[in-house]
Amino acid sequence: MTAHAPQLTTHMAAEIAQAPAVFAKAVAQQLRLPDLGDLRAIYTVARGSSDAAANILSYEIMRELGLPMTSLPPSVFSLGQGVRLQEAAVLVISQSGASEDLLRSAQGAKAAGARVLALVNATDSAVEQAAEATLRIHAGPELAVPATKSVVGAIGGGMALLGQLRPDYAPRAAASAAAIQALAGVSLPQTSAVLAALLSARHVYVIGRDTGFGAAQELALKLKECCALHAEAYSSSEVLHGPMQLVTNPLLILILDTEAPDVQDSLDTAEARFRAAGGTVFRLRPSDAGAQGLTPAAAAAALLCLTYPLALNLALALGLNPDQPSTLSKVTQTR
Repeated sequence: MTAHAPQLTTHMAAEIAQAPAVFAKAVAQQLRLPDLGDLRAIYTVARGSSDAAANILSYEIMRELGLPMTSLPPSVFSLGQGVRLQEAAVLVISQSGASEDLLRSAQGAKAAGARVLALVNATDSAVEQAAEATLRIHAGPELAVPATKSVVGAIGGGMALLGQLRPDYAPRAAASAAAIQALAGVSLPQTSAVLAALLSARHVYVIGRDTGFGAAQELALKLKECCALHAEAYSSSEVLHGPMQLVTNPLLILILDTEAPDVQDSLDTAEARFRAAGGTVFRLRPSDAGAQGLTPAAAAAALLCLTYPLALNLALALGLNPDQPSTLSKVTQTR
């Protein structure tokens, strides 16, 4: 890629800077929930960046509650007849709460017997009105088309839900929120080196494990939508199979490490294999920027706060407008 003179941005830079405070506010919210004591499963419905947040929350909630949690495609409700959802909760995650397919999902899930919860940013949205309870993302207006602070806020809102369902999680979430607030204005020490590598990259793998996989999905999406750079996200448990072959071509690998003890062996193996095959590898951790004592979901949120500036500054260096990529809109209507 060829770099051009940077231009000023307004919205995305400001919204990335606000993300740590948004996360803390979302974690601290007080919730009014229906009785969820009989749940046998939790499902999420979301698209794009919101689905990456859902992935992060699924790992955290499954670990803490021992309940299965996975994503349902909105088309199950918007095109199909839905599925049986008795003794289940459905968490619909959306910045706008305005997409027709998500509204149909909320309505269809309720009709199928689910307790429907809306995790939304905009107030009085159609999705919120169709839900039984609302969790706030607390991001305020998000004017840049690529979502940043609302993604981090969605993770915080899901952690607030978990803190109510499992009270001993709440103080861990609060401590994590304080640690992430301290990241305001802090950069990864590897930022300049990673940006230089991204400027010459044609293909990028973003690798994570557990909650870090959701963060990898979100960063890969930002590199695509803001920078028109081919990026793919993989779990370190899967990438060592067929996808490893792509390292025979020039390949940049970004490993997002939440520092959870049980993912270290997998990430270590992936890093060693990629380096041995000749890939350019950067491993990024919250502690690189001084953040410690985070829950795995909060660590994923911290990694997003710290890596969103990579997509922003790469787009600027390429002469692109990260606030409003030419092919994207804030609300995408799908069925």
